[in-house]
Amino acid sequence: MDFSCPIPIAQYPKILLAHGGGGKLMHQLIEQMFAPTFDAPATQHDSIVLTPPPGAIALTTDSYVINPLFFPGGDIGSLAVYGTVNDLAMSGARPLYLTVGFILEEGLPMETLWRVVQSMRQAADRCGVKIVTGDTKVVDRGKGDGIFINTAGVGVVEHSQAIAPPSVRPGDVLIVNGDLGRHGIAIMAVREGLEFETEIESDSAPAIREVSALLDAGIEIHCLRDLTRGGLASALNEIASAAAVDIAIDERSIPIREDVQAACEILGFDPLYVANEGRFVAFVPEEFAQKTLDILQRNDPRSRAIGRVTATGKGLVTMQSKIGASRIVDVLSGEQLPRIC
Repeated sequence: MDFSCPIPIAQYPKILLAHGGGGKLMHQLIEQMFAPTFDAPATQHDSIVLTPPPGAIALTTDSYVINPLFFPGGDIGSLAVYGTVNDLAMSGARPLYLTVGFILEEGLPMETLWRVVQSMRQAADRCGVKIVTGDTKVVDRGKGDGIFINTAGVGVVEHSQAIAPPSVRPGDVLIVNGDLGRHGIAIMAVREGLEFETEIESDSAPAIREVSALLDAGIEIHCLRDLTRGGLASALNEIASAAAVDIAIDERSIPIREDVQAACEILGFDPLYVANEGRFVAFVPEEFAQKTLDILQRNDPRSRAIGRVTATGKGLVTMQSKIGASRIVDVLSGEQLPRIC
């Protein structure tokens, strides 16, 4: 892949456009940067007409406002692709198409935009998804924080399972697909200029291959949830409330790297509430638990069974601590770390 910017950076070192984004440079962005990178149709039109394959359609949308734009293990471009693809995967859908909207701040370096666009292309290729249409707007200097990205994703559901909170049942085993908390701590370290003995990289990654492997293996999946804003604790509380069940987890089984745990202790964070961008929790019947774990551990040996649904109830989440005590895992009233995805 050619990583040289097709628009001369020396000629346009900064994006300096009037609000609304018309003019020569905007046409160059579309014709020389966006369209070739994303293999967009040659005919520019107000919408694109697609013919999806048979099956139910899954649709999701999200916006990404992360600060900083580039961080260990990823950037806002790949994050926008992976985040949207993962949302589709949590319904058991195969991602097909993405749309992208860029909100660009006046004065943004052209090279920064080019890096983000190339990262999105690489991420889309990795996920097997096509970016088919988009939009670009420019806001006044000081009002956009560089780049904001909005995406929408379309996928197809090719199975008959109802993968959603209402399907959760007592006895279901909870399995996470890897260690937790790295994304939030990676962002915090860069943002605040913190240095640890080892660099902590974000876990930002697509989950679609793991989910597809579970479905292809005939695993009965009752629910999937990605562990983004609010981390594991918030996701479990949302599911417990929606399914009207009680959930019990074991702190000793939750995979958290020592450096992440140490960073959380220094910063006063609870790793259960720290955001992830490539992690999810699966609710599966007990008879499928070991097979599910075996499949996930092929991709990440740190995948673990961390608890189970104990009974029909009022949506209570409890955790047995490392010393054997039990406590309620509640929802935080705010976010530990803002602007992380």
